[in-house]
Amino acid sequence: MSDTVDPNLNPQFLGKDSALPASPEEAQLDYVPNPRAGTLYSVRFAAPEFTSLCPVTGQPDFAHLVIDYAPDKSIVESKSLKLFLGSFRNHSGFHEDVTVGIGQRLNAEMKPKWLRIGGYWYPRGGIPIDVFWQSGPVPNGLWMPDQGVSGYRGRG
Repeated sequence: MSDTVDPNLNPQFLGKDSALPASPEEAQLDYVPNPRAGTLYSVRFAAPEFTSLCPVTGQPDFAHLVIDYAPDKSIVESKSLKLFLGSFRNHSGFHEDVTVGIGQRLNAEMKPKWLRIGGYWYPRGGIPIDVFWQSGPVPNGLWMPDQGVSGYRGRG
């Protein structure tokens, strides 16, 4: 197993100072070779302080995102993912569009064996909205734990 990044991939952010992209469209995700290609395993990213903007009011919306995937030939580089998710801070979008769009972009670019995203949005207007998307059925033999985010219970 090599600790070096394939120079042909030319990662934009790994080991470099990086500014937050102005929008998700401008954000570039970096991918590196899967160090355990051929092995079925899962990866989880949790972003408990994700923010975007309500497209109607312009007010911030907050979510706890959980992204699970089974890599194939590449894995997403975590710093580029962090910058991509941070680029939503000034992006207007409904919860459904934001959550599903993140999952679909990762799936289209990385081409994992399987991917799912859970968006657990905090209430605005008194209603929490949870949004889920996955690329297909869980691969046979893949251990996939529950995402571990409780439904919103208010102060009680």
